[in-house]
Amino acid sequence: MKIKLAAAALALTVAAGATPVLAQEWSGFYVGVHGGFLDTDEDKNETLVFDRDFDGDFDDTVVLSGGTTNAFGPGFCSGQASTTTPSGLCDRDDGGVEGGARVGYDMQFGNWVVGVVGDIQGVDAEDSVTGFSTTPASYIFTRNLEHTAGLRARVGYATGPALVYATGGAAYGKIENRFYTSNGANSFTETVEEDDADGFQYGGGVEWRLAPSLTLVGEYLYTDLEAGEYVVRAGPGTAPATNPFILPPNTAGTDITRSNPDFKTHEFRLGMNVRF
Repeated sequence: MKIKLAAAALALTVAAGATPVLAQEWSGFYVGVHGGFLDTDEDKNETLVFDRDFDGDFDDTVVLSGGTTNAFGPGFCSGQASTTTPSGLCDRDDGGVEGGARVGYDMQFGNWVVGVVGDIQGVDAEDSVTGFSTTPASYIFTRNLEHTAGLRARVGYATGPALVYATGGAAYGKIENRFYTSNGANSFTETVEEDDADGFQYGGGVEWRLAPSLTLVGEYLYTDLEAGEYVVRAGPGTAPATNPFILPPNTAGTDITRSNPDFKTHEFRLGMNVRF
């Protein structure tokens, strides 16, 4: 009996001191899918900026005929306005959704895990700004983020069935630019439209092993993309010669763009990985 008790105690001691098997199985390739939602990090001080002399610098002020009064004196707001005057705040852009796939590789050194992961996802999110002229009229610039891709490093710590990690790297996005206005007098033409956006992203998450080859992932990412140029030219149209956009010395028109080129998002994802 004493021998049996001693053997049982030894077995319990060895088991208690052993490293859990699950914490030793993070090395190797994996593929996965994910989905989630994102929120745009809007610049509440964003405005529209103007190039009156076509020198490529958007540092001019559009003024009313016969004076120095700013034609955009009513101001600007973040989001889309449903009226031609800033009688209230603009409607804030709604949050977006995303869904995609990932592939990665990890190497484990004790409890530490390092690796690389790449992902691609379809996205539905927008970021808008509105300007108001004294006409009165509204001018709305909207960026729609259609899909993104990322290539990031990953560093984590494995404990039991969990891998807690930080991640960061390069990001890319495809953007559709759109312009709306209630001004029916001037003509409006897109003169520059670049739909590529490059930037970076970083964040962190937890990967939890559900089975030897299946894990559940919860992740947060902050993404900062610099959108390409998007310029709209306000031309003469049917406007009179006193129209602020076509005043001398440049009667051909005025170039308009956004003051902030960045598209920033907070992303919250939930996914599953299959490990090999």
